[in-house]
Amino acid sequence: MTISAAIFGKEAYGVGQRPDERRHPHAVYHNPSLAIMNVTMKLLMVAGARPNFMKVAPLLKAAEDYNSARNNGAPNLECRLVHTGQHYDAQMSSVFFRELGIPEPDINLEVGSETHAIQTANVMLKFETVCTDYKPDWVGVVGDVNSTMACTLVAAKCGIRVAHVEAGLRSFDRTMPEEINRIVTDAVADLLLTPSSDADENLKKEGIPAGRIRLVGNVMIDSVMANLPQSRESLILGTLGVAEKKFAYVTLHRPSNVDNQANLSAIMAELCNLSNTLPVVFPMHPRTRKMLTAFHIDGASSPRFQIIDPVGYHDSLCLAEKARLVLTDSGGLQEETTFFQTPCLTLRPNTERPVTITLGSNRLTDLNRLHSDLAEGLNATSRRGKIPPLWDGRAGERCLTAMLEAYAS
Repeated sequence: MTISAAIFGKEAYGVGQRPDERRHPHAVYHNPSLAIMNVTMKLLMVAGARPNFMKVAPLLKAAEDYNSARNNGAPNLECRLVHTGQHYDAQMSSVFFRELGIPEPDINLEVGSETHAIQTANVMLKFETVCTDYKPDWVGVVGDVNSTMACTLVAAKCGIRVAHVEAGLRSFDRTMPEEINRIVTDAVADLLLTPSSDADENLKKEGIPAGRIRLVGNVMIDSVMANLPQSRESLILGTLGVAEKKFAYVTLHRPSNVDNQANLSAIMAELCNLSNTLPVVFPMHPRTRKMLTAFHIDGASSPRFQIIDPVGYHDSLCLAEKARLVLTDSGGLQEETTFFQTPCLTLRPNTERPVTITLGSNRLTDLNRLHSDLAEGLNATSRRGKIPPLWDGRAGERCLTAMLEAYAS
């Protein structure tokens, strides 16, 4: 079914029906007054950092499909992309735009790196001008980076409605800057678009009215599924000289792991030890590489332990799918390995994505258990877990439908 049929087909709301009397789960209320006025819904989509790019790509694609298939009488949709520039270099930004087919941003705030306070303030100062000049009906924010919270606060104070994609995720650890961003964004946003039922429950426990919550599924998986053909053509395994299911894939960048000298030293020693049994591929985040140098910690001491520069999205998906084992502290990689059913160890005391553990192939670990958990992962004879509900490649469509519903009601 095309997006036009799903949204505006003959199963859409009829004249006189209320939005809660839907006959189709993804239908948008066909408001006769909108048809007469031929109105346009103006949407600003915000992306700031690498984890955001895989989430905005399906939303931009859904907007493009909507406009291509829009029936007479449906609202026009004018969608513009704002890149705050929180991640701005080629390895952390432009390569992802290119590989994901994201168009050049309509607006680039170019805020760059700074402390949390300065970066958040810079985004707010620059985004306020965008909102004042463009006057959008909706601002769409994704994930939990500083740009997410900053743009939400600005839009709310300008009287602009905000939709938060990937709402309701909680680690219950307020030492994580991302957790503060999630809580503030969800408290202020008008429409909370959740990836899983546990996120719905988190929001309800925080007193969020059910009418502001929509379970739409995991938009990250839309990007995974759309890019599988390209990732499966990746040559990175051959370039690195590793074989399918015969290497470990590692990504680590969180302060708790890399900003503490003792922790980072212990992690690197454990990975060197692992490489004696299984080749290790570690595309190293600039933050992690910086701290290795600052702490005078030796890098890979074994030819089977390969520290490389950050990789593009297609290469990363290939490594996640083809690895025998993944060690990470990344939220996105927890989801991608669950989709691929690749055994994953998350080096954190908590996760805001518990469905990757309860249903998926993910487990939490810590430095005390890391050695034994790695050994157990290597000895596993079967792939674990299953793919959670609504991780089906259509979450972006459902997100857009929810915004159009709210706009038309």
